[in-house]
Amino acid sequence: MTFAGIDLLIAVGCIIMVLGFLGCCGAIKESQCMLLMFFIGLLLILILQIVTGILAAVNKSQIKTAFSLVISTNVDLLQSSTEEGKLYQENFQKFEREFQCCGLLNGPEDWGKNFNVPINNYKVCECAAEDRSTDLCTYYRDRYIYKAYCGDKLIKIIQDNMILIMGLTFGVAVIEVPVFAIKIFSTLQGRE
Repeated sequence: MTFAGIDLLIAVGCIIMVLGFLGCCGAIKESQCMLLMFFIGLLLILILQIVTGILAAVNKSQIKTAFSLVISTNVDLLQSSTEEGKLYQENFQKFEREFQCCGLLNGPEDWGKNFNVPINNYKVCECAAEDRSTDLCTYYRDRYIYKAYCGDKLIKIIQDNMILIMGLTFGVAVIEVPVFAIKIFSTLQGRE
């Protein structure tokens, strides 16, 4: 299994570190070259933010399909017996209890042979005692489990917050553009 998300975060962290270095050293040394590279880097980040926001707005309907694909790759971890799989299962079971759901795409079948293996003294997908008489639970393999699939709940959470995510992206861009413009204007005024 690859950790593309972790690799991406490391790359972003390195880029931010280099930009911070260019900005600080450029300001202290009054180096126009470093400050220009710092400005170009920030401008590229701004452009990426705008493009990401536009793509998210345009492709909003495809988010569920893409997210389902990502979720399906994690089903294997629920059935795994490796240390990585066990850690994922432990954290996922906490998610199941908090959001009252079971499995990712196919409910309890996603757990495979691990369905009957207790994790931290809890059985997989098991309903809390107070929820068993409600519409949240169903009887499956000699115990009550949650009916809802966690994949559906995750997709709903993302869809419900998509407007907030897009709003924040555009909001940050709207703030950054005038700041860049003012900085460029003041720099040009200082040269005259």
